[in-house]
Amino acid sequence: MTDSATPDSGLRERKRAATRAAITSTARALTSERGLTGYTVEEVCEAAGISRRTFFNYFPTKEDAIIGHADDDVPSDVVEEFVAGGADSPAGEISPTLFRDLVRLSLRLAEAMSASEEETRQLIGVVKKEPQLILKIIGATEQREAQFARDVARREGVAPDHPVVQMAVVLLSTIARKSSMAYFSDGNTRSYPDLLLENISAASLLFSQPFDMSDPITAKGQS
Repeated sequence: MTDSATPDSGLRERKRAATRAAITSTARALTSERGLTGYTVEEVCEAAGISRRTFFNYFPTKEDAIIGHADDDVPSDVVEEFVAGGADSPAGEISPTLFRDLVRLSLRLAEAMSASEEETRQLIGVVKKEPQLILKIIGATEQREAQFARDVARREGVAPDHPVVQMAVVLLSTIARKSSMAYFSDGNTRSYPDLLLENISAASLLFSQPFDMSDPITAKGQS
């Protein structure tokens, strides 16, 4: 890629991201106002200032437009910075900075979430109005967690089903969900990063306790 092409590529991606965001915001607003069956794709296109063809270039259905695109939740530059953090460790060995960098990644993503807080609250309101979207959200979440596993595995030079990779995905995803539920709960006054760090610290404290494989109860469980 030439130097002159790089800015052009970045501009195109920013335009694509802006179009995706406009479609999603419009679909959520219309769903919140009229319900999922109360409007058409054509009305989304008219409100967002796009063609029907453009809509389907980004999203296959209205439901997908409401959920949004994974790339808008996890910016590629943030992911690549995380992956690069493991470059100095031998491939196939878990890097000693993985946990630290996972925490940093979580905080970077928390910054992105704070910037789009109103959109997240809008999605919560939409799901309350149309609870059948929960299954769609679960499916999208599973896809994003699978991609997260691939990114962690790429950083560490191991397979996505490596047990450390899988635990990283399960633990960080669970902590993020718990923190989000607390943050968006009625009456909460704490910031999302504070809640996230509190939960990460609690998990870190728990797993830093000694674990003796020769313990009779543990040994019995292994038999």
